[in-house]
Amino acid sequence: MKSTWRWFGPKDSVSLEKIAQAGATGVVTSLHHVPTGNVWQLEDIYARKAEIEAAGLEWSVIESIPLHNDLKKRTGNYKEQLENYKQSIRNVAQAGIKVVCYNFMPVVDWTRTSLSYRLANNAEALRFDLADFAAYDVHILERNNAYQSYDKEVLMRAEERLTAMSQEERELLEKNIIAGLPGGEGSYDRSSIREEIEAFIALGVEGFRNNLIAFLQEVIPVAEECGVKMCIHPDDPPFSLFGLPRIVSTSDDVRKLRTAVPSESNGLTLCAGSFGARGDNNLTDMAREFGNVIHFVHLRNVTREEDGSFYEADHLGGDNDMVGLIDALLDEEERRIETGRTDMIPMRPDHGHLMGDEIGKEGVNPGYSYVGRLKGLAELHGVIHALEYQRNV
Repeated sequence: MKSTWRWFGPKDSVSLEKIAQAGATGVVTSLHHVPTGNVWQLEDIYARKAEIEAAGLEWSVIESIPLHNDLKKRTGNYKEQLENYKQSIRNVAQAGIKVVCYNFMPVVDWTRTSLSYRLANNAEALRFDLADFAAYDVHILERNNAYQSYDKEVLMRAEERLTAMSQEERELLEKNIIAGLPGGEGSYDRSSIREEIEAFIALGVEGFRNNLIAFLQEVIPVAEECGVKMCIHPDDPPFSLFGLPRIVSTSDDVRKLRTAVPSESNGLTLCAGSFGARGDNNLTDMAREFGNVIHFVHLRNVTREEDGSFYEADHLGGDNDMVGLIDALLDEEERRIETGRTDMIPMRPDHGHLMGDEIGKEGVNPGYSYVGRLKGLAELHGVIHALEYQRNV
């Protein structure tokens, strides 16, 4: 497997030199300065690629070329954005970058209620707490009919949480939920997020899935022509938030996309933490079923709670079988070699804990600390080497 590292560009607190020192050989990044929906120009792509290669690394995966919500809804100037997306695919292919991770999550990207959940060892992790989320959805955002999305017990705990929160804590909760990610479309205010939510709810699950399929039917032929592997990232978390439709949360969701557009270029980013936040997703089985079209892997782990809450665990801790998953992925790589394929699977350690001297340090992207991911990558390398040794004895 190719060891890669997510980098948020020149302003990232983690330098390319540090990435090389961590033991990664590839970089996963994006052109974060390009507005969502615009064409990625060749000049910008080549400049970023040259910067990465000057550090002795490879630009292995694009994560991501973001999709504007208008394109997901097929409203506004989505047709122009679609053509721009196709041209961006052509341009990155011309520059020799052939794996593009993207997501089709509506309104918000990965969502957590706490970005600094204190663990027993005093490190900090990302956490999604259902009661806190419901407190925001029902009482702060005041989404129309939000209470219908939760059972009575969750609603009761949500009200208790809200009562115990200071104004500062309420503001932090809101910021954590809707602040957005580096390179995304940015933040929403309460009015705009309610409006976007209602638009996506009106589409329904199948309507939204049809929009994704329509996008793939347009883009995948271009990717095939260019030799680009598109790989969709699953919903995070893999269940409905704000009553929004979720369409990449289970094995069955992936099967539907593969059936609709059965191309090797229509692939999957197997995010162990996203799929693994559902106890009914067996990651090893998914790796074996979809192995042929797994073009990128995020390796992280979560500890699940009964009500759907979870927090980011150690990479080899948590509730998911990381060793079994890596074993299945190594089997897939062996199969590829046997059939003449040369595309090995890039993986990156995802969402490390905040620990050591980085606690309280400014400029660290939540979940993307250097030391936490360094620890995770070392642990994952140990598993990979042990499994490869076992194969060779």
